[in-house]
Amino acid sequence: MPIFRERRGYPPEAGHDRAEADRRAVVVEVDAVRLPGDLAVPAGSVGIVIFAHGSGSSRRSPRNMQVAERLNDAGLGTLLFDLLTPDEAGDRANVFDIALLAERLSGAEAWVSEHAATGPVGLFGASTGAAAALVAAAGSGRRVGAVVSRGGRPDLADAALPIVTAPTLLIVGGADRQVLELNREAAARMRCEHRLEVIPGATHLFEEPGALERVAELAADWFRTHLTGSAGRRAPISAPDE
Repeated sequence: MPIFRERRGYPPEAGHDRAEADRRAVVVEVDAVRLPGDLAVPAGSVGIVIFAHGSGSSRRSPRNMQVAERLNDAGLGTLLFDLLTPDEAGDRANVFDIALLAERLSGAEAWVSEHAATGPVGLFGASTGAAAALVAAAGSGRRVGAVVSRGGRPDLADAALPIVTAPTLLIVGGADRQVLELNREAAARMRCEHRLEVIPGATHLFEEPGALERVAELAADWFRTHLTGSAGRRAPISAPDE
């Protein structure tokens, strides 16, 4: 498999050498559907985070890629993959089909467990992908160790909200007022450990100077706290050989 070209970003976490990260193009198979993905596994990684992009986006989302780089630097593996095939993505109904997106995300979690990981799994969702992440987490029992939402629509997870057991971080821009209110309402329905983090002055896409960097730092801290704490007794993960 091709090794990805290294991308510049944050300095590595102490004890992790970015040059040793294994970066590969993979194909995630979910119910006979083949979905392209980008897998990155730093040397010694003991957890992996699967990304769920928002409506109209893909695994190439520059914002998700930036966050993924920070997680790699923090010693966490990442999988960014397309939740829909090109034909499926052409139907706007599929883009907002939370049940379908959650099913694909759950399938990716199973794929990771079989092909790439023995450590804990986290989910990172943006926009509608956040709802899919929460629905998938609710259906996974305790296999998903943590969830992070960036500018997400957790309200779309609806009945799954009180069922989620994974510690959940909701990150919203302070200037994204409508989505902020929806996140507050969703948080009030959650029974798991959760936190709502508001980034002052940030809008929905976190395009303001330093806003996305803050998202990445918060996500890295949340996943390291809630995944590596349970990972100490687990074997390190590795990239698949095929």
